[in-house]
Amino acid sequence: MTDRRILSLWFPHLGADRLMRREPQLADVPLGVVQDLNNMQVLTSLNPSALRFGLRVGQPVRDAHAMCEGLMTRTRSVQGEAGFLTLLQRWAGKFSPWVATEADDGLVVDLTGCAHLFGGEEPLIAVVQQDCTDLGLTVRMGLADTRGAAWALARFAGQAAGSHRSGDAIDQEARATRSRSGKRRHWTKGGAAPMVTLGRAEAAHRIAAPGQMYSALGPLPVAALRLDPELTAQLARLGLRRISDLLGQPRAGLARRFGRGLVMRMDQAMGSAPEPVSPAKPPDHFAVRLTLPDPIGLEADILAGLGRLLPRLCKSLENKGRGARRVRLQAFRSDHGIESIEVGLARPSHDPDRIQPLLALKLGEIDAGFGIDMLRVEVIQSEPLHERRVVGHLEAGHAVNKRLAQNTALDDLIGRIGARVGLEAITRRHPASSHIPEKTSTVQAAAWSVPHEGDWPKAPNSRPMLMWQPEPINAPDAPQVPQAFRWRGQSLERVRAIGPERIAPEWWLDDPNWRSGVRDYWVTDTTDGQRLWLFYGHGGTMSSGWFCQGAFA
Repeated sequence: MTDRRILSLWFPHLGADRLMRREPQLADVPLGVVQDLNNMQVLTSLNPSALRFGLRVGQPVRDAHAMCEGLMTRTRSVQGEAGFLTLLQRWAGKFSPWVATEADDGLVVDLTGCAHLFGGEEPLIAVVQQDCTDLGLTVRMGLADTRGAAWALARFAGQAAGSHRSGDAIDQEARATRSRSGKRRHWTKGGAAPMVTLGRAEAAHRIAAPGQMYSALGPLPVAALRLDPELTAQLARLGLRRISDLLGQPRAGLARRFGRGLVMRMDQAMGSAPEPVSPAKPPDHFAVRLTLPDPIGLEADILAGLGRLLPRLCKSLENKGRGARRVRLQAFRSDHGIESIEVGLARPSHDPDRIQPLLALKLGEIDAGFGIDMLRVEVIQSEPLHERRVVGHLEAGHAVNKRLAQNTALDDLIGRIGARVGLEAITRRHPASSHIPEKTSTVQAAAWSVPHEGDWPKAPNSRPMLMWQPEPINAPDAPQVPQAFRWRGQSLERVRAIGPERIAPEWWLDDPNWRSGVRDYWVTDTTDGQRLWLFYGHGGTMSSGWFCQGAFA
């Protein structure tokens, strides 16, 4: 018997509850939160008033309006819901220091050794329920010895396991019936029956006694094991609809037929496999905001607000010894919409004069609407920024530090161009150790690499300025340099040829570009002034012949 106790909190109407907290008048009307999914608007969250009309999560908005004429819709803010869940995580810290988020609408709390501080598990559950009621939230709770069991009780307690074949879905009817029902869409005409979601008044919780996971989870449907919908349907077709049906089957047979993931979920729910609650240490959070007395809409006003926000933000970065690598500007509009832009820096910095010009380049992407009430600047990604120390002679050290501090022009240029085309599109080359001409350098992202120090390694022979994949030329198949040949539709004549330089392929690699075997390279001048880099491949997997691979400036 384990002494761990895990509490799972599920907020089934998190999106709608968040909006009703901000606009209390929405509680009296049917409310649906809408999100674009697969070129279609669907419902992601509903309030109790909308549930009474039979609406369901995942339903298209056009069908929802047909069922509920007075439905009010609001666009979903994934960013806002994530921030609200983070606030709830901080609130749950009053019950235990071990709190972590679970998916997009849940929390998991490790209550081991904490329940007695509230008078026991039942009083603690009552406190959680009362706090959520005061906050205007719908919550369902499950308390058990394992994380998987608590998750199952919070979401499936009191639900009976039914057959996956309801007879209402058109794909479950006979072929002859389906052929005559091609236009059926609504559930009253043969479509899939809607799922009924519990409302606020029906919110429930359940506590599994220590060591009683089998009796608590046995009657629940197999979906309570956190399985994929496809696997759940496959198990239902075989008659395995309840968790107790699975627990009575041979484990080896289940693993062979359905994979080890099913057995792992069963072990996690029953406590045979560990699944700890490990909340990560809160990272350093750098953000500042400016609340405006009157709405603004001009770029000059936003720049003036940035002039006040960035020095405060950079001061907090400097105190922590970190530099910003990605910065986000959020503009909160009067109609509760949020406009945001992000910029990246080629080098971490806590200098406001390097961050503000990058944000100014993207201010045109912000739609002010009816005005902006608040500005918020947040550092999304930061890196340590170590201060350089003087080593050696004092005056020489000062000169070196001054030169290094002023040598940021290239980094600023990379940051400005990256704000337009993306930092990943800006690259630089570094030398590489290889005798193959096209492998003598590597391409690296300029923002995440440093320039090569020192001189570029010299090649044993001259290399062309432009180099491309080998292109065949029309010339006699002989090792001697041809006097006349055709290449790219041109008839060319040789004036002079310097060479040969023999290069052998890497025998330990199977490079498709080097299946022509050993190559003899020639620097060839033509009568029209071109200097080409030709080679004769002696033949390997491919036949022998002449090719052109580059041109000199």
